[in-house]
Order: sequence, then C-alpha cells, then structure tokens
Amino acid sequence: MKRIAGLFTLVFACATLSAQAETLHLYTWADYISPEVVQKFEKQHGCKVVIDTFDSNESMFAKFKAGATGYDLVFPTSYMIQVMHGQGMLAELDHQLIPNLPNIDPAVLAKVKDQAMAHSVPYTLAYACIAVRADKMKGPPAEASWAMFDRAALAGRMTLLDDMRESIGAALKSLGYSINTRDDAQLAAARDVLIRWKKNIARFDNEGYKSGIDSAEFLLVHGYSGDLFQVQMENPKVEILIPREGVTLGCDAMVIPKTAKQPALAHAFINFVLDPTIAAENMEWMGYYCPNKPALSQVSPEFLKNPAIIVPAELQAKCEVIEDLGPDLAKYTKVWDQVKAAR
Repeated sequence: MKRIAGLFTLVFACATLSAQAETLHLYTWADYISPEVVQKFEKQHGCKVVIDTFDSNESMFAKFKAGATGYDLVFPTSYMIQVMHGQGMLAELDHQLIPNLPNIDPAVLAKVKDQAMAHSVPYTLAYACIAVRADKMKGPPAEASWAMFDRAALAGRMTLLDDMRESIGAALKSLGYSINTRDDAQLAAARDVLIRWKKNIARFDNEGYKSGIDSAEFLLVHGYSGDLFQVQMENPKVEILIPREGVTLGCDAMVIPKTAKQPALAHAFINFVLDPTIAAENMEWMGYYCPNKPALSQVSPEFLKNPAIIVPAELQAKCEVIEDLGPDLAKYTKVWDQVKAAR
C-alpha cells in the first residue's frame, strides 16, 4: 500500500509540474488585460501567460496568413473575425467549458455576426472617438464634431488614427455616409476630406496620441475610447467627445485559432474573464466596457461617467460596426493609398 501511495504521490507531483509548465499564449492589443487579472489566472490554473501585442487587425491577420501557429487565444475586432472564420482559421467553441457565457449582454450580441458565439465571445465594446485639451485651445469651445479637424488654428496639434477603416470611416461619417459604404462617389468624397484633414494633423498615429494628449503636445486626437479613458483617469483635463455625426463601434472578441496548442486553457481563460468580479476589475483597469451585465453592478460610479461607456440612445443610433466588405475592401485600400501619398 505504501508503494502504491508513493507511486500515486509521484504521479500527482508530475502532473502538477506538467500543469505548472503549461503556457497560454495570448495575442491581443496593448494594455488590454489587467496584469492583476493575468496573475490571478496564472495562480488559479498553475500556468504561465505570455502576451504578444498587435497594433491593427490587418497586421495580426497578415501574421496568421504567413503561418503563425504559436497563439492560443486572439482578440480581433468583429469584422476581422468574419474574415478569419471565412478562411477556416478559427476553432468552434465548447460552451460546456464556458459556463459564464450567459453573462454576455444580449444587446451587444445583437450587434455582431456570431450571435450564437459559435467561434467568438465578445470581450469589449468600444468607440473610436476624439479627445481634446480644451484648457489649451483658443477660440470657440470644443464641439463634438469631426469638423474639428478642419480647424486651421490646430494645425500640427492633431492626430488621426493610422487605421484605414477608422480614419476613412471618420471622413465618411463627417459627410453623413455609412462607414461600410461601397459607393465609389462617397468614398472619393471621403478621400478628399481626409486629404484636407491630413494637411492639419501632425501625423497618423495609433499609440503616441495617448501621451500626446496627456502632455498637451496634441490638443485634439482621434483614438479608442478605452485608451483615452485611461489617460483621462490620470489627467482630468483630457475631455472625451463622441462626434455628433456618429463614430465607428468596435466589438473585440476572444477567438481560439485552430492551431492553438492549449485550447482547454484558452477556454478556461475566456470563462475566467467572464466572471463578473473579474470582468469589473478588468474593465476598470483598461477603461473599456466589457459587455458583462452582472459586472456593471460592481464597477465604480466614476467608471460609468465615461462618455464612451454610456452613450445616449440618439447618438448610439448613428454609430456603426465595421463590417467585412469582401472584395470591396480593395476600394478602401485604394483610397487609403491615395491619402497616404497626398502632400
């Protein structure tokens, strides 16, 4: 019996060491998961989490197309999930391994294609909006409009996102058009608006705008609501605005690639961040709304004051989700190339 007990102990120890040696590889956006949440997951599951980051859906997708196989859980935006699923890159999810799925807000599910969560689970809902340093701006008060990028007085003190769909989308919205239009004339008009704005901005930028608006190097920036809220929490002089013409609405979701080496651990991570207490902690840290209904009762009143979290219904109606355009995406690529080449 002692020998059997000793053998059992040895097997258990080996199993424990094996579990501790497991590594979950995440591929996501910068500053998108609370370090404390990651540490809690590592402790609970006896594993290690390694995080790599990407700065655009397109660069992430290109990496997978090139044959990347080292990731277990990825956080793309809804339109790119359509593309990845269409190319057979995504695994089907086992809902039995994700008992916290019912916590997802049905109103958010209604905005995405994969409403059954067959291969993706919503992680955040965010807007690409604008932020200003009104305390440093001369002239009339800040107005919540894309037309602010026409202000010559702010030339060299503004940035637009270095993202084809976001910045073309902003120009389209300024004209009253859909961010998913396929109309050549509307896209040409948006191109002209964007080229006009380009003369006023310091640069197209996906990262530096955060420190720039904080330091007042930039007085008006186009950025992601969660990123801007993180800055605002440290610097109340940063004011977040939702342009009255409407903005792009992004739903990032968690997906497991078919090439994942740790699919069970990836399912466990999805379930972990859907726990209401964890979701509340995570969203307060990163500044994005996690569409988890029970979690909203556990966040601070200050968090709910973020204008990019609670958006008036009349303005929400003007916000659109970026869609996969299929072959028509080439029209946007052509416009973006023309904008980038313009002097």
